[in-house]
Amino acid sequence: MRFPGFLSSAVTVILFVGCFMAVPEVVTAKHGGGVTRHYKFSIRMKNITRLCRSKSIVTVNGKFPGPRVVAREGDCLVVKVVNHVPNNISIHWHGIKQLRSGWADGPAYITQCPIQTGQSYVYNFTITGQRGTLFWHAHFSWMRATVYGPLIILPRRNESYPFIKPYKEVPILFGEWFNADTEAVINQSLQTGAGPNVSDAYTLNGLPGPLYNCSGKDTYKLKVKPGKTYLLRLINAALNDELFFSIANHSVTVVEADATYVKPFVTDTLVIAPGQTTNVLLKTKSPAPDAAFYMLARPYFTGMGTIDNTTVAGILKYENPKNLENAPLFKPSLPAINATNVVANFSNMFKSLATNKFPINVPQKVDKRFFFTVGLGTNPCPKNQTCQGPNGTKFAASMNNISFALPTTALLQSYFFSKNGVFTADFPDSPLHPFNYTGTPPNNTHVINGTTKVEVLPFNASVEVIMQDTSILGAESHPLHLHGYNFYVVGQGFGNFDPKNDPSKFNLVDPVERNTIGVPSGGWVAIRFQADNPGVWLMHCHFDVHLSWGLRMAWIVLDGKLPNQKLPPPPSDLPKC
Repeated sequence: MRFPGFLSSAVTVILFVGCFMAVPEVVTAKHGGGVTRHYKFSIRMKNITRLCRSKSIVTVNGKFPGPRVVAREGDCLVVKVVNHVPNNISIHWHGIKQLRSGWADGPAYITQCPIQTGQSYVYNFTITGQRGTLFWHAHFSWMRATVYGPLIILPRRNESYPFIKPYKEVPILFGEWFNADTEAVINQSLQTGAGPNVSDAYTLNGLPGPLYNCSGKDTYKLKVKPGKTYLLRLINAALNDELFFSIANHSVTVVEADATYVKPFVTDTLVIAPGQTTNVLLKTKSPAPDAAFYMLARPYFTGMGTIDNTTVAGILKYENPKNLENAPLFKPSLPAINATNVVANFSNMFKSLATNKFPINVPQKVDKRFFFTVGLGTNPCPKNQTCQGPNGTKFAASMNNISFALPTTALLQSYFFSKNGVFTADFPDSPLHPFNYTGTPPNNTHVINGTTKVEVLPFNASVEVIMQDTSILGAESHPLHLHGYNFYVVGQGFGNFDPKNDPSKFNLVDPVERNTIGVPSGGWVAIRFQADNPGVWLMHCHFDVHLSWGLRMAWIVLDGKLPNQKLPPPPSDLPKC
């Protein structure tokens, strides 16, 4: 059964497609052109074996990767999450705009306190003006390593894609596998100040593939028919790595990024950062070739420190009447690990579709301008402790040299109920001490810690943010994700941003619309958005190690004057800290 057809008005539906099982779904009511769909997430431990090692991991409903959630544009999702494990947890619906439903966004200590052992919380939100591929994941510590799954938003009923109807749709999730307990990995890093131990393998739909030792049986195989068009829904759920991806002897057509349609373009190599999603059309060969083809992914990296420089492999296999047992297996060639020009050229290919049916609304004028540096730094080693970071310090990360400290109660609750002392509205609009950001780094690499500083925006302000990479402890790309909004990527380049000359080159006609963008290694990116969604919204690096080190900040968007421009009160079951 092909999944575009399963979203009916039936009461309970269980669907098997590929290696994913949709969680039991109950459709209870129609409303305003959509329906309400109920799901239940049971957070449970599950023994999983990879690379000939078994360990107990945190899962949703015992699945790794987690179950697929499917809805249509305009639907309301009601997801009850029940925590049966010793760890705290929260679930983030990555890329959902959460219009006036910020209580359902999910980042722990930002919009909610985490769900503690034995507790539950119901995430209730409507999908407004969005369709495409997103995903959900845990948003507490490094729980995202195993707690993630696809979130597929189909067009409204009787509406079509702006491209050829695919024969079949296939989600492909990239992840990372650690033989060790990931909570122990990050806790050790935070204690010693060193970089965390890297993953032991990358995974494709939860499987490392045959290029790792003791992993041949754990290989994802995509079986296709000749002469058909497949829609591959690519999701990078890896903790810390941007990835190159290619299918041997095949090109694909990119049609969507972060659940927004783009002008189609053809490529044989893709780049996808953690937190990003990309939909591509794969036209299979006809007649069926007497061969099979590797689907490979490996990291892009330019920073300092160690990285899991291995390759995950799946296999594209044609239905062939010859049933060849010893068919040749072709490998694609992937760019070098530090191929920054390949990444930049690929990123520049993305343009919004920008048609009458799918218009864009990029702000042409700007009310509030911000310049944020993004990068690594250090904290001094505490007395009577030996630290393993640079020159005996501890690794840290910051925006505008502020290493954001999470509060002990949720920011959104504190803001909504006007609690004092939880945050301060003094996050700097630009670096406090400007320097040559991509040149020789300053001698003092220490960051500022402690207070939770936020930026406050008036309702409906048009916002421009320049995010500038720095060479402090080495230049590297940083995938920045904004909660509660999409934004338009109006410009990007290498070196230091030039406020006099670079804005004249901005694309204000058809810039790509995303929720996650890589700040170029040794460069900058410019984004714009309209602050029309009241609440508290996190913006952070989607490398979990940099997030853990403090590379994050938060926006408070004030209520508007009209009732439909105000954040409603929290639900009664909102978790308590």
